[in-house]
Amino acid sequence: MFIGHFAPAFIAAAAYSRGPKLGTYFVAAQLVDWAFFTLAIVGVEKMRVDPTATAMVPLDLYYYPFTHSLAGTGAWALGFALIVAIWHRSAVGGLLAGLVVASHWALDWLVHAPDLTIAGGDKAYGLGLWNFPEVAIPLEIGITLAAFFYYCSKSRGPVAQPILLILVMLAMQMVNWFGPHPEQAGLFFYLQALTAFAVITGFAVWVGENRYFMQRGGLAAAGL
Repeated sequence: MFIGHFAPAFIAAAAYSRGPKLGTYFVAAQLVDWAFFTLAIVGVEKMRVDPTATAMVPLDLYYYPFTHSLAGTGAWALGFALIVAIWHRSAVGGLLAGLVVASHWALDWLVHAPDLTIAGGDKAYGLGLWNFPEVAIPLEIGITLAAFFYYCSKSRGPVAQPILLILVMLAMQMVNWFGPHPEQAGLFFYLQALTAFAVITGFAVWVGENRYFMQRGGLAAAGL
């Protein structure tokens, strides 16, 4: 899953306007992928291109226990929750940020072939919806758009920024699904993925800085 991971970020940002802004939750949504591709660059975690891996995604993610095991994801979620809670002086904001990080494992479980573990080891999990494009495609687009419109319905501000954000997200998702697949895993592919995350997160920061939420008394106030 790619842009579907950002659905919990939209929901968290809209649910508690006094917490972190949208950009922080976007970092949370893909934190373990940020970590995975960074660790892959230095050879700690590993993947390879395999056209038979799934019908939609030709990637064999055969070793990533530090980021994509349930225990690993939980550790990243706890660490990020503490950082956000301290930085923003908001226990609720920290909790929501941690839950967004943790949602990554659950959403990956829906689409991945069995390659997710509980704490490393041989037993792996994954519902494998990437083998069923007729299900996986509307699921990812649907949850992303639903969360996006929920965020917009709870906030006020210029319309151009969120429209550009969602268009960029959808365009990148189309390239991810229908563009040419990489011939091999390597530094260029890893940097390409990290760049995509950075671009989307940059747009989310821009949107979050310009959206306002309705507070008591009907006055609009920026999310803190």
